[in-house]
Amino acid sequence: MKIKEKSNVQPEKRESVFDLIKSMTKAEKRSFKLYATRLAGNQEAKFLSLFDYLDSVDEYDEVKVLQKCPVKKEQLPNMKAHLYRQLLVSMRLLGVQHSNAMQLREQLDFARILYDKGLYKQSDKMLEKVIDQAFALEEHTIAIDAVHFQSKIDTLNVARDMTSTSDNASRQVIGLAKDILTASELSNLSTRVYSLYQKLGYARSQKDLDLIVLYFKPKLESYDEKTLSFLGKSHYYQAWAWYYYIQHDFVTSYRYSRKWLELFDSKPNMKRVMYDDYMKGAAQILEALYLMRKYRHFAEHLSHFENEFVALASLNPNATLIGKRLLYVNKINKCFIEGEFKQGLLLVREIEAFIRKYSHEMNVHHKMLIYYKIACLYFGDGNYTKCMEYLCRITSTKDPQIRRDLQVFSRILNLIASYEAGIDYNLDYQIRSVYSFLVKSNDMGEVQKEMLSFLKKLNTIYAEDVKTELKVLYNRLKPYENRTFERRAFYYLDILSWLESKITGKSVGEIVRRKFKELSA
Repeated sequence: MKIKEKSNVQPEKRESVFDLIKSMTKAEKRSFKLYATRLAGNQEAKFLSLFDYLDSVDEYDEVKVLQKCPVKKEQLPNMKAHLYRQLLVSMRLLGVQHSNAMQLREQLDFARILYDKGLYKQSDKMLEKVIDQAFALEEHTIAIDAVHFQSKIDTLNVARDMTSTSDNASRQVIGLAKDILTASELSNLSTRVYSLYQKLGYARSQKDLDLIVLYFKPKLESYDEKTLSFLGKSHYYQAWAWYYYIQHDFVTSYRYSRKWLELFDSKPNMKRVMYDDYMKGAAQILEALYLMRKYRHFAEHLSHFENEFVALASLNPNATLIGKRLLYVNKINKCFIEGEFKQGLLLVREIEAFIRKYSHEMNVHHKMLIYYKIACLYFGDGNYTKCMEYLCRITSTKDPQIRRDLQVFSRILNLIASYEAGIDYNLDYQIRSVYSFLVKSNDMGEVQKEMLSFLKKLNTIYAEDVKTELKVLYNRLKPYENRTFERRAFYYLDILSWLESKITGKSVGEIVRRKFKELSA
């Protein structure tokens, strides 16, 4: 297992100005038109024609752009660049009222204007407000800019003791710089842990576990939680939560996720400033509770998260994207626990529309996870053809390094779905292909071996003996449910419930609902 790996897959080339226009809300488009036409001379501006055309089409086609817009080919690059800048300026003017960071930057700009006018006292007064607000909002880089700027004004202010103010400014800058460095280091650590999970999933063996502990634990333990800033603590708790999560230690992961969320509860105003980190923390709690099967607490947190999302979704499209994605995943997880697969499938049309809308903004990892969840819903409902359709979206992923765990278990689930759907004429070939992929992925656990071995000999088993062989397989797999590394297979596939359904003649939904009732009793 390697901590850092490179991908040879080249990113898809996109047209920036077109993507920006497609991401705009109706309010932003209306505001841009008002902004762009504020001068009479701009009413027929070429960049407005370009905007109107790009807004009206679903795909960018440069040939059609040149046909429809009053612009020559050699002028188009500059025209797109000009339109891009005007769009950003317009959205900044509209968005500044909703963003604390943008407001602080704006006040810094105002302080510069006042300084250049020679109005030092007014500039200094504005900087004082910026510094106070920047400290309150953990906007340390803005605070440093403001402190530096204020020290420049102090050299012109004979009423102040320049030595004391200079020393105070120096101490502030040094303290802020340390906070920024620490927060940056912890952010990098957290990102590395999460990146490892995106590539591999959970630790697969003791070797994986030893490497994770050896690499991350000394680094995380080198920080003193009590001395960290709000931002530093947020990254610190996040890193620990992911560190334990990837090791299958969901109890400790939950504890750090609780600390992560309690941090935001202690400063509620930061929920809107760092909405993305806040929502990810809430989702991490839900994920730990789901895997521990703590249904009552899971349902309570999901309801709370949904209420919080309604309040945060209006902030910006990114908040909507993150919140909806996390909500959909956890609503499906709720259906998995309850065995209500049909209820979960009612969300599919809505989720598909969501993915289409945010197709370019969502990364491959998040799409793969949602597709796998939907495939499992269809499998639980007995619609094996639809299940395989969604699994195909995962197995056709070009980059084998992204979520190898999902790619592995998608192939295994596809084998089972093929068998259930009666599409078993080339089952031997499929098994060999899956076996080869598992070996290359270094993901051949005992559960995977047992499943492939069973499927391989299916064609040689008499029909009247199938149920007996299923019972044998069930008894072989059952002990693995409580083994640290082997149990990871059951996070992805509820194999035991499927086997019970085959043995008893009941649906998978009936089996899971019975287990849910026993769990809730």
